[in-house]
Amino acid sequence: MIQTSQFIVTANRPLVMAILNCTPDSFYDGGKFTTEKSILLQVEKQLIEGADIIDIGAYSSRPNAKHISVDEESDRLLPVVRAISKAFPNAVISVDTFRSSIAKKAVDVGAHIINDISGGNLDHHMFQTIAELKVPYVLMHMQGTPQTMQNKPITTAVTRHVNSFFQKKVQDLALLGVNNVILDVGFGFGKTLDQNYELLKNLASFKHFNKPLLVGLSRKSMLYKLLDSTPNNVLNATTIANTIASLNGADILRVHDVKEAVEVVKVIKQYQNN
Repeated sequence: MIQTSQFIVTANRPLVMAILNCTPDSFYDGGKFTTEKSILLQVEKQLIEGADIIDIGAYSSRPNAKHISVDEESDRLLPVVRAISKAFPNAVISVDTFRSSIAKKAVDVGAHIINDISGGNLDHHMFQTIAELKVPYVLMHMQGTPQTMQNKPITTAVTRHVNSFFQKKVQDLALLGVNNVILDVGFGFGKTLDQNYELLKNLASFKHFNKPLLVGLSRKSMLYKLLDSTPNNVLNATTIANTIASLNGADILRVHDVKEAVEVVKVIKQYQNN
């Protein structure tokens, strides 16, 4: 069971966070897992392959994604958290939401981690809610909203910009007694292709916060646009990107393909131990 971010920091290998999208319109696997049976079979597969964390999302955050109501997100998400918690009581469950009300309900029914793509910017009650829930919190940087983020990407030096964002947010959380924070630079969330690669190259520059670093590179446009390909055809590129991220200090790899990510972790661990 993950109880503190210190556990993740002191783990002797990157952890693998498996993506479970309960959405009809996610960029890669939207609509694949909509029934309880299909969801539980997928989670079982992910756990067998070595996933350390299951990250459940019910609100698509792809560029220009449709905005849905709190009720719709709740109706998609909460039964899934309940079902997974019951079927796999030892599974560590993360919930991908920017809404504080849903975060609270999700923890009430079995979630252990809150993964907020907005870093508290889309719901100003989120930080106080995390302080009350006392669960690990993934603080991600996003420029704008999923509906607007690629229309106006960052125009300043991206590494410095994201560092400044984390500096303020980590301080705000600390004032509320929240120190169990995981940082995510937000690859693809309001960044140009070149900016994404700059962040990947400079990932170690965020280690000074002494917080675990989560990276979500899996099958993203920074890979398939570079290669003139599609999300379906960039598993190899994803593996390469996850390898670079791990060597640059990533503590958690958020992925669609668990088996391949676990192989990255094993090879890098062996490499670093020799």
